[in-house]
Amino acid sequence: MRHDRRVPDLIAQSVRRLRDGGVRLDPGLSDEEVWRVESKLGFSFGPEQREFLQLVVPVGQSWPDWRNGSDEDLLGRLDRPIDGILYDVRTNGFWPASWGDRPDGEAAQEHEARTHLERVPRLIPVFSHRYLLSDSQFTPSPVFSVYQADVIVYGDNLLDYVAHEFHIPPLNPSSNRSHVPFWSDLAEGAENRDL
Repeated sequence: MRHDRRVPDLIAQSVRRLRDGGVRLDPGLSDEEVWRVESKLGFSFGPEQREFLQLVVPVGQSWPDWRNGSDEDLLGRLDRPIDGILYDVRTNGFWPASWGDRPDGEAAQEHEARTHLERVPRLIPVFSHRYLLSDSQFTPSPVFSVYQADVIVYGDNLLDYVAHEFHIPPLNPSSNRSHVPFWSDLAEGAENRDL
């Protein structure tokens, strides 16, 4: 894991900005609550998202309710990025260049797409269709906006994301944003088959 001493400061500033912006913030999750949600839903928060959620839990319609949300809702949010990519494979002809030639037949296409998608870094919901990385290798994690195969970087880090999403300047872009295989490539257009 790449250690970045700025991460705790980025998190503290993000919390302050959300509070100043009027976002309702409940007390953070305990170690036991984090363990319970991760084990029940089969994933791990990335280190900065865990630290953030142990300080505060943002509350509102578009925020995942990690403390009281239904398993069905939370699993749906966790699965949405991959489900959206698969939807575009099935219905919109999406097939990234890095996957090679598209096989014949819907079943073969979906099977191969799932095989490729099992290897991509896991995204964990932050707000609506915005996601941080689960993998500690990408710290600080960029925040991706993912709607099917439409992927953009919505913030170079959590603080930059908060500034963009909630219009709480100043922005905090990073000169060394993490490159995340597949997700960054989609955001940069590098997976376009016409290249």
